[in-house]
Amino acid sequence: MRATTKYFLMPRFFFIILLSFVAPGAHAQYNPDTLTLDWPQAEKIFLQKNLSLLAAGYNISASEPLVKQAKLWDNPVLFTDQNIYDGKFFRHNSDYGQVYVQVQQLVRTAGKRTKLAQLATDNVQLAKEQFEDVMRGLRYTLLSDLSDINHLLKIKKVYDGEIAEMEKLVYGMNEEYKAGNISLKDNIRLKALLFSLQNEIVNVQAQLMPLQEEVKFLLQDSSGHFILPRFSYRLPDIINYKIPAADSLLAMAAASRPDAKIAQTQLDFQQHNLVYQKALARPDITLGPELDQRNSYAPNYVGLSVSLPLNIFNKNQGNISSAQFAVKQQAVIKDLQTSKIQSEVKGAVQKFLYYQKINNADQLNFSNQYDAMFTNMINSYRDRQLSLLELVDFIDAYKDSKLKLTDQHYNLIKAAADLNYVTNTTIIEIK
Repeated sequence: MRATTKYFLMPRFFFIILLSFVAPGAHAQYNPDTLTLDWPQAEKIFLQKNLSLLAAGYNISASEPLVKQAKLWDNPVLFTDQNIYDGKFFRHNSDYGQVYVQVQQLVRTAGKRTKLAQLATDNVQLAKEQFEDVMRGLRYTLLSDLSDINHLLKIKKVYDGEIAEMEKLVYGMNEEYKAGNISLKDNIRLKALLFSLQNEIVNVQAQLMPLQEEVKFLLQDSSGHFILPRFSYRLPDIINYKIPAADSLLAMAAASRPDAKIAQTQLDFQQHNLVYQKALARPDITLGPELDQRNSYAPNYVGLSVSLPLNIFNKNQGNISSAQFAVKQQAVIKDLQTSKIQSEVKGAVQKFLYYQKINNADQLNFSNQYDAMFTNMINSYRDRQLSLLELVDFIDAYKDSKLKLTDQHYNLIKAAADLNYVTNTTIIEIK
């Protein structure tokens, strides 16, 4: 207490410096450099400018041509042979010289090209689902950050209201102290209370800064503006919203979540790879026409060459066995992912229902009544109808109640956003 008294005996310009530091954050929403965005606007900018999405999109573009590549036939191979010396260098005419020409074409059997194209198609599908998963995660991060900013601004609004009233009260009581109507102890106690509120709002401002940085990074915004989120949802609507049954939500999540689709596509890929590896055990055929001039029983020999490997030692058995285990492994991974999704959906449902239960319309009415009571209590103290101790106790209780109520509302909105996220479906629209 002695240290506090010493602080408030310092020159008044110190308070002016402190308030000048707090003021920019406290009035950021009214700053002309503020960029106000609702969720559809923020989402549109995000989809157009986010670099992680652009990179994931290029991955799809890079995978699609590989399907066409897998379907192409192998190029034919030309073999030729001609004598260099036959009494003379490069002598070749109707009586001398030998020429050998052969064209070979590899013919892949067992539908290997089709099966390889299927693997490439699986990779394209996987790239698309990974893109959706990246977008899903980043959209959730963006919405969470904007919700956090909105929540902190509501907290700051509570402090702003208290600080504005306390500043007027401190100024008036300071004049009363000069006139000898109140004690130094009461005057200092009021100033200490004001300083405590100002210090707490600085902490709120400090939490806003990293959130602003992340939102600007996600939106690739380099304007330097303060991003002010604007939500139009109504709390009573969310409090009274009846969500679908848990089984229905589980089905939605299984059908629409990209990570569930990724697990299934990877299982499909491994199964298709097993089929491809078994096809590789079948020998390919190489065939083609050949012309041999003056090096056979006929002056101009025309024949057909056919070759194929004999499957005696290498029947691709190692790769087939490895592919079989890969299928089993991916099947377990898919089951694990399904279990994880079910757990997340059930947890999100429980959390949302819980916050629905503890939030109600009575709390909203109580908050409005509490605001009016705060003004009345300030006026009562100013009129000497209330002691300083009673005022301080009320202000602490008011602040705690308002902040807890704000936190409860935030947790309800967060639970609704989480439910949308785990199902990858707009169950509750948050705008």
